[in-house]
Amino acid sequence: MIQRIQTIFLLLSAISLGLLFWLPTMSFFLVDPKPATEMNMLSDGSFDISDHVIFLVLTGLGALLSFVGIFLFKNRPLQANLARVAFIASLLILVLGGLFFYKEWSEINASVDTHFSGEFGLLSPLLAAIFSFLAMRFIKRDDKLVKSSDRLR
Repeated sequence: MIQRIQTIFLLLSAISLGLLFWLPTMSFFLVDPKPATEMNMLSDGSFDISDHVIFLVLTGLGALLSFVGIFLFKNRPLQANLARVAFIASLLILVLGGLFFYKEWSEINASVDTHFSGEFGLLSPLLAAIFSFLAMRFIKRDDKLVKSSDRLR
């Protein structure tokens, strides 16, 4: 049924990933930037998903699969698999974001004053992973409930 708790978790996962399209992950101020010929993805003073195509693909995929999973309540195994892929996409955004940020950050030869202006953008993939994980647990619980009721018939 669409009014189950996993629907809310899948919707929250889709929303938290969807907000990454508008919110920067982190913003900072470059005091003495490099010349324009040596710019990298952090040279604009923000780190967001539009800096690399893999972030766009993973974010779009995770948000879309979480949203589509809401309407697949009659096919619980497929709904659980979509939630699992959205969970993996959220974790990949976190891991690859950290790796890419560290690689690009080490190449900046500037005095940098760092401040976080997009706290939700930084926590959004983590929240999406948590919501997807909770959705998987409740889908599994519903599946057990249906199987136990089938045994009683």
